[in-house]
Amino acid sequence: MKAIKKHIALVVMLLLLISATAQKAETPDYRYDVGAKINDMTIAISGNMIVATNDGLVGIKPGSNDLLFNFTDYGRVKPEDITNIPNSPYLIVKQVGALIGNTKQAVIDHVTGQVIFSTEKNDWTHVGQANVVMPQNKLFVSGTRKTGAGEKKGSNVAPRIAVYDLATGNEDYSFFLLEPGKVSMKYFAVTGTPLMLEDKLFIPTSQGIIGKSKDGNTLWENDLKNIQWMVSSEDGKDIYAFKTNDAKSKTSIYKIGSDGKDLWPDEAKVKGVISNFEILPQGIAVVSDKDTAGKSVLAGRSESKITLLSAQNGEDLWNKAPKTKGFVQHFYVMDDGILFGVHSGGINKVSFDGKPLFKKPLKTGENIITMAETDNGLIYITSEDANIVNLETGEQVWKKPLKYKKADAVSSTFDEKNNRYLISTDDELLAIDASTNEVTTLSKTKFEGKEDPNHVEVRNGGILLTSSQNLRLIDWNGKGNWQEYYKAPGKSIAGSIIAGVSAVASMAAASASAYQAGANKNVLGNYNKQGYKAKLAQDMFADIASASFAELSKRFKATSATADAQFILTKLDDGTGLVKVNKDSGKVEKEIVLKDKKPEYQVDDQAGILYYKADSNSIYAYDLTK
Repeated sequence: MKAIKKHIALVVMLLLLISATAQKAETPDYRYDVGAKINDMTIAISGNMIVATNDGLVGIKPGSNDLLFNFTDYGRVKPEDITNIPNSPYLIVKQVGALIGNTKQAVIDHVTGQVIFSTEKNDWTHVGQANVVMPQNKLFVSGTRKTGAGEKKGSNVAPRIAVYDLATGNEDYSFFLLEPGKVSMKYFAVTGTPLMLEDKLFIPTSQGIIGKSKDGNTLWENDLKNIQWMVSSEDGKDIYAFKTNDAKSKTSIYKIGSDGKDLWPDEAKVKGVISNFEILPQGIAVVSDKDTAGKSVLAGRSESKITLLSAQNGEDLWNKAPKTKGFVQHFYVMDDGILFGVHSGGINKVSFDGKPLFKKPLKTGENIITMAETDNGLIYITSEDANIVNLETGEQVWKKPLKYKKADAVSSTFDEKNNRYLISTDDELLAIDASTNEVTTLSKTKFEGKEDPNHVEVRNGGILLTSSQNLRLIDWNGKGNWQEYYKAPGKSIAGSIIAGVSAVASMAAASASAYQAGANKNVLGNYNKQGYKAKLAQDMFADIASASFAELSKRFKATSATADAQFILTKLDDGTGLVKVNKDSGKVEKEIVLKDKKPEYQVDDQAGILYYKADSNSIYAYDLTK
């Protein structure tokens, strides 16, 4: 009997010990019943969860068990019905009815949960275009509306334009594109996004661009038909209009004045679709991509073309354009010229008058992951090699390029404490002294589960190497401090896991937003300085007078709530779940048992929230910072 009691006491002590080392959190911090079958879950840039259901669209903001919003006006919402406007608090729900022209659209602010605009509440019977325009923070709508009081007969079928303030949802102004009842043999349709300049609106249509004042008066018209998008110079005096002919794989560029008159004798033509465009003091820099995949051999190679056009007449300023022999992956404007890197391998630099600045094009491996400035020159890292080169001559700084077997996972960081670059290539961690350029193999790492490290990070106590199921911390000399492995629940689970928004993707998107607001997106960043692109996003968000943009700015300024932990899905004693592992100690700080063999979940790393689809109608949220 005493032996049995002693055995029970040992079991109890063991259970208490296990409980003390890993906090169980099966009970969620918040529960949400979305009221219908869940079709899709997405974390928005705001951190709020957007859920498409059979009844509509639901917004979730952790902090209470109440839904932020439940938009049911259109019934079932499919993922393809939703358009997230990049780097903004807005999403558009669009559904096309069975009848031709019967389109319903709504704009929702996913920070506040407010429906800012809907076709029904604003009496639109048909919407052709509904474009969010930044940085003005406006919504441009074209289509037809119900006849209002005092309007002429037939005005409900006349094409109409309206502009709404997205900060308030109020209509700024509206007018008819054509006078109602006016007989015309021409069919007018809005063909692209308008250009807003102060109190003017330039609208691209199937019959030409029409310049309008806010009161609807026509300022001018021209015959540039079917323009798709436009940009203006900083002073608003010069406007560039673009039209792509997919059949001919060509894009035409036109330059007009703010009065609508042609400023070039002829349009400029470039091959393919424009992927980068920048107005410079030296001319107009254009990158266009020609994709011939699946086309005949006569179509030529798939590649990008870099062109510098004269701002005066649109002529090509370079007699001989720099060869790319592939798609341009990196494009940067420098003080003395244009620097670019090609995805298939190769880096080159050309002056604004078309002369090569490198002694010869630099050969590199495929997939240039990183191009950045350092105190020693330009560092590049690809899937096959790395080096630092002189930005003026293109000569190598490291005597030999650092070459390695084509790696599936390459990551890098700068070890400021020891003044060295760290590059992880599959199972090998290389260190390059920034002063001497000496290359050494710092560590060989063997991860379990057929994984290789895909992330390297400098911690206070050493260097952390991680993959989806493994973590290893080594000291400054490459010796192991600790290593942990958490077996994946099974191969079949991978398709059910929805990854959280990654910092890299968020920052890249933020950079694009900043460019839209006037910042230069084609600036080469410094490898050793973190947060450059995040700062661009913060500045852009702060410049737009809106409470929702202010919230986005706060989120981008905030330090990640889970910067010191990694979350891993694994098989626990009580079923499949998530473990929170401390990056400095390797200890498990929390376990969340999800029980589901194939859990569907998302992690918001920035705010430290786990969203888990508990059943077909319910979502649980866990605060991972506790």
